[in-house]
Amino acid sequence: MSPGKGSDRVTAVGLMSGTSMDGVDAAVIRTDGESVVEVGAALTIPYRSGLRQKLQRLVMGGGEDRDGARTVGREITLVHIDAVHRLLAGAGMSAADVDVLGFHGHTIRHAPVERITVQIGDPFLLAQRTGITVVGHFRDADVAAGGQGAPLVPLYHAARATDLEKPLAILNIGGVANITWLGDVTNATWIAEDGTICAFDCGPGNALIDDFVAARTGRPYDASGTLGLAGTVNPEVLQRLLDHPFFDLPPPKSLDRNAFDLSPVDRLSTADGAATLAAFTVTAAVRSILRMGSPKRLLVSGGGRLNRALIAGLASGLEGTEVAPVEAVGWRGDALEAEAFGYLAVRSLKGLPLSVPSTTGVPEPMCGGVRYEAANRATVAS
Repeated sequence: MSPGKGSDRVTAVGLMSGTSMDGVDAAVIRTDGESVVEVGAALTIPYRSGLRQKLQRLVMGGGEDRDGARTVGREITLVHIDAVHRLLAGAGMSAADVDVLGFHGHTIRHAPVERITVQIGDPFLLAQRTGITVVGHFRDADVAAGGQGAPLVPLYHAARATDLEKPLAILNIGGVANITWLGDVTNATWIAEDGTICAFDCGPGNALIDDFVAARTGRPYDASGTLGLAGTVNPEVLQRLLDHPFFDLPPPKSLDRNAFDLSPVDRLSTADGAATLAAFTVTAAVRSILRMGSPKRLLVSGGGRLNRALIAGLASGLEGTEVAPVEAVGWRGDALEAEAFGYLAVRSLKGLPLSVPSTTGVPEPMCGGVRYEAANRATVAS
């Protein structure tokens, strides 16, 4: 990717720390804020084990530890700063080649019904240490206006999928799973607009599986879905999980990472528990997709695309739909969300919406983000 600045094309670096809590993804993108012109270098920096444990304790505690939130927020910001420096050095770029950083921070509490969403991290420190303008606080305006504040990646999905056949479904399986639907919605009477894009959190992603496997084995996740494939799904426990009231809510809707708990699988073996939790993620996703119609293709992003138990379950539940990782269409599964927040940062600078009613339930297309200049106080982006 060639550095430099064009007339209305902006070079951005997007940064993402997701609900899986495994590290920071960083990616370069060059865009006008509407169409994606070009993607560039990308990298991931894993959190060291001590920092990840502190972050996990903070998230599992619902973000109630304010002193801990400040401390951990600063620590993860320093990892983001390192990510930017490494990314630019590896790409042969300098801070002068970048117009804006899109900084999501890390969500420690998400309760949109209470009009609360909390992301930790210090965008001002990030701007000062990198010398680059930062846009952060992407979700706040949406939630304050009555939206869910999530998911925010769908408009980027739509920009990337312009030339792909519709209807198309994109399933991101991070800690939480969310769906973007592009194309006519045949089964969803709750879509009030033209029905060409809708999105919502559909259920658990990897979070429950990761937590269960970590508690049982000490390993951070079920690598390749090996345990899930070796186990047997317990139908009674699966139904108990699916009885959660979240699934009775109409979209758009979103989830906190802590919305579900592991108690239903307490008495299962490690393999059977992993298989049942994988089936929980799959069943919630399949039901949600079929609620909208039958897509020609389901593209899977996030760490869950590497879990063979999840992919096999999705293929079985969506007979007649091609199920493939996003790499099948040339996208980068590990960098996609980071790219998206670079894209959203550009949209924020240009005063373009970050969300619309059919993606977050916000009453009208909503701009957002707060801009932090490297040498000035924060200002609301407009």
